[in-house]
Amino acid sequence: MKTTVITDQEREKALATIKKPEVIERQKLNVRYHVEDFDVSDRPRRFLEAFAAILKHSNYKMVLDHFIRMTARCSRCAVACHIYQATGDPKDIPCYRSGLLLDVYRRHFTLGGMVRGRVTGAGYLTDEKIEEMADSFYNCTACRRCALECPLGLDHGLITHLGRYILSEIGIVPRALVVSVRAQLEGPYHNTSAVPVPALKDTLEFLEDDMFEEKSVRIKFPTDVEGSDYVFFAPVSDYLMEADTLMGIASVFAATGDSWTIGTEDFDAINYGLFYNDRIMERVIKKVDSETRRLNGKRVLIGECGHASRTAKNFLPTFCGGSDSLPVMNILEYTHKVWKEGKLKLNPDVVTEKVAYHDPCNLARNRWIVNQPREVLRSFCRNYVEMTPKGEDNICCGGGGGTVSIDEIRPYRTTIGGKLKADQIRKSGCEILVAPCANCKKQLRELVEDQGLNCRVVGFHDLIYKAIEFDDSLKVEQEEGVDQVKNGQGRPSDGEGK
Repeated sequence: MKTTVITDQEREKALATIKKPEVIERQKLNVRYHVEDFDVSDRPRRFLEAFAAILKHSNYKMVLDHFIRMTARCSRCAVACHIYQATGDPKDIPCYRSGLLLDVYRRHFTLGGMVRGRVTGAGYLTDEKIEEMADSFYNCTACRRCALECPLGLDHGLITHLGRYILSEIGIVPRALVVSVRAQLEGPYHNTSAVPVPALKDTLEFLEDDMFEEKSVRIKFPTDVEGSDYVFFAPVSDYLMEADTLMGIASVFAATGDSWTIGTEDFDAINYGLFYNDRIMERVIKKVDSETRRLNGKRVLIGECGHASRTAKNFLPTFCGGSDSLPVMNILEYTHKVWKEGKLKLNPDVVTEKVAYHDPCNLARNRWIVNQPREVLRSFCRNYVEMTPKGEDNICCGGGGGTVSIDEIRPYRTTIGGKLKADQIRKSGCEILVAPCANCKKQLRELVEDQGLNCRVVGFHDLIYKAIEFDDSLKVEQEEGVDQVKNGQGRPSDGEGK
């Protein structure tokens, strides 16, 4: 699938900066996203020192040595890049972007490059090259679709991540990401949205009352229950904005009777380290591991969040015990599993609108979760339609790689980053777009608004909650404010069902 290049007017709107000229001058950095003030002196030297330290304490050197031998800059990746298709700018071709960092590595970290540089006096890193990297690496959504087209197997998304990692070590990182991570790792509430535990519990109690009124079933959000099969981590933004998603997840557990819990010392699945810094990613991953072990949980269960699921699945073994690390499951896998086992009853007459499914890149690009949610949706959404391309070849929402959290670049995200996705949604004619990822939902809702699309973006479990049917034995009658269980046993106590 292809899209048309944006107009000059759209380009001007998308690439406009809201930063004040005095800030740009003070930071000596002309990029569209806000950055906290940092040391601007001798940036090339500091960049190379950070690069050297990362190479010394990681496995990136082995990867880069392979990439610099294999890269051909054939630009075949351009056909897969939703950014390049929208801009038509050669600087947005993935192999050009990767070349910015690979050229630095060749010149300063290989023997041939160092000798050639001394002889010719060329190729030195400059402030201008650092600024170009700072701009280019955050134009990319790190969706990694380009890697599927590369005949030599280069992972341009990984190179973008490494470039961001190095930049972050010298202070160049979007302020939106830094502020959230600071709240999560150093703030008093230990989550990216600074939600206090009492507020979390109030929210969960409110949702429990809501579910009882709608479903006549006492559905609980258990907290701090030791020995549960699943310790649940949702993106903390769900507790603020995605009530139906959470109620759908809780309803599934109410129907199956499996044990689960939410830990109050760490309940935020978000891990922005994946977007810009491995050290941050490690610290957040270890918090997830620590909370699960504190509660003596058997598995880590991640909610509807693509990047949080990928970081937990791929990096919990890396940082927390290798083969002895805790198993990780995404909530889509769990719901699909219990549905196949016949534990989940879904009414096929409830959802009548035309429904399509969006693949989050972090779930589908490596073929991890592709068919499972589709099988469930087709079972009760009679008017299900498929968008193509799909699965591992899916089109990015346009807000991946953490860019959706940077509100000041929204015009770029919805005019350029999401243009191809908007075309795909419009072509499908869907009325409901299912996106089982917090970042995708935020981006797609903004995309729908800015591009004038006629559809509603929801989570996967939003529709599950709408269609789920409970066994009569779980239902409770409401009479004169007194709850009576149909089997005569009365209302479950607060400690039951957790």
